[in-house]
Amino acid sequence: MRVSVIIPALNEAESIGFVVGEMPWSLIDECIVVDNGSTDDTAAIAIAAGARVITAPRGYGAACMDGASAALQTSDVLVFLDGDGADIAAHIPDLLAPIARGEMDLVLGTRLGPRPATLKREKGSMLASQIFAGWFVGTLLRLRFPRKHRYTDMCAFRAIRRTALNSLGMKERTYGWNLEMQIRALQKGLRITEIPVGYRARYGGISKVSGDFRASLKAAQRILEVLLRVTAEKV
Repeated sequence: MRVSVIIPALNEAESIGFVVGEMPWSLIDECIVVDNGSTDDTAAIAIAAGARVITAPRGYGAACMDGASAALQTSDVLVFLDGDGADIAAHIPDLLAPIARGEMDLVLGTRLGPRPATLKREKGSMLASQIFAGWFVGTLLRLRFPRKHRYTDMCAFRAIRRTALNSLGMKERTYGWNLEMQIRALQKGLRITEIPVGYRARYGGISKVSGDFRASLKAAQRILEVLLRVTAEKV
């Protein structure tokens, strides 16, 4: 099984070298950092750490889609994670295992679901608004798709079969991309599971989603728009 890791990054010079350096290189075929319009040294630092860097227009979803398009055509699985250092790359084998066994098409890391006592979410790594959003969206999707997988989180850290991703017809180019994937996966009947993962406070820099009230409000509005639009679509 061949694996490409895709990391969208916007002004993550403080953290991207650490993130790329954590990659389990023996298990993956490449690490792609998608520079999403950075004005700092994100791209140069990522290259120095061993990543392949491409550029994409501003927009989180646009970066994810361009990264998927740029991945090696021989890659069977695409892994996505953020460039801020909060996601723990050591969990990549855990996400890949159900796909490698032929059991799942989409494996999501969950920071909020049931977990062993030894698996920690670092204090301060998630805002109360983020925890509420995970619960709220999961509840709405359970009502809309009562006999489908029950999501506990919208964590960016995930692994998906390339063929499965291609089947979803992804369109979202902003921060609603992760949620669009989860909804379309339910609509398409993909085999889905969530794996508990640890989570850290960001390694450096400021969050583009929760760094201030205005950014949080804008992201929340977009996620709600995606939720309403995509769930209403007929497939």
